Amino acid sequence: MANVADVVLQEINELIDKDQLVLPTLPEVALKAREVAEDNNASAADLAKVISVDVAMTARIIKVANSPLMRGAREINDVQMAIARLGIACISNLVTGLAMEQMFQATSDLIDKTMRKSWHHSTEVAGIANVICRHYTKLKPDQATLAGLVHEIGILPILTYAEEYGKLNDPITLQKVIDAIHPIVGARILQSWEFPKELVDVPLNYLKFDRVTGSDKPDYADIVMVANLQTYMGKKDHPFMQIDWNTISAFQRVGLEPNMEDGADEDLSAEMDAAMAMLQAN
Repeated sequence: MANVADVVLQEINELIDKDQLVLPTLPEVALKAREVAEDNNASAADLAKVISVDVAMTARIIKVANSPLMRGAREINDVQMAIARLGIACISNLVTGLAMEQMFQATSDLIDKTMRKSWHHSTEVAGIANVICRHYTKLKPDQATLAGLVHEIGILPILTYAEEYGKLNDPITLQKVIDAIHPIVGARILQSWEFPKELVDVPLNYLKFDRVTGSDKPDYADIVMVANLQTYMGKKDHPFMQIDWNTISAFQRVGLEPNMEDGADEDLSAEMDAAMAMLQAN
């Protein structure tokens, strides 16, 4: 399968270089939100104006702000209140992450099913990453959430390639190719979006279980790695459950006990469930 994956990666890179396969672009609301967030003179009202144009995004942001993890004493009724509570940078990251759901659409059943599965998994990883980040690290939870939402973004050009060029029609072959090359393609997408290096590195590193960083402090790739593994708890037949997690140094850097039994920390598990729910549309 390595040879097939290598061939596909080479073809995808060549098609992208020739503008025959277009990398996904961030939706307009995400681009404008990032632009506002990067403007030191911008206000909460400026960001609220950008978001309020998108009715669906407005509803999602208010839902997140009123979620059990985020809500305060007062219920949030509009975007500007949400920004005042969570901050411009946090809301901008949430808009960027949530807007990507619009990209996970396809025409064929196989591709659509694969995209929906990936997006659902990404929201699970993002929710868990948010909780892990807040409880165990000094990194930014909103950045960890975004890292979780983008960690599989590389599947999109692979699926576009499969759909437009009639390749990889076998679901098993398709999945094996995705597993092999989506990190490289994902990093290329995040670079094209001018994401910070700490996020560009997430797709490249979140599956490198033997990764050594030379630091005892975690980064976002560590958080996403640990969060991703947590989604497979209880799935004993999955290859990730055959790995001795005690050998994965990311757990030590994050400060989370490997192979935490389901229910071992009910409060933490409840928070993870709430975080996943707040990121899902329904």
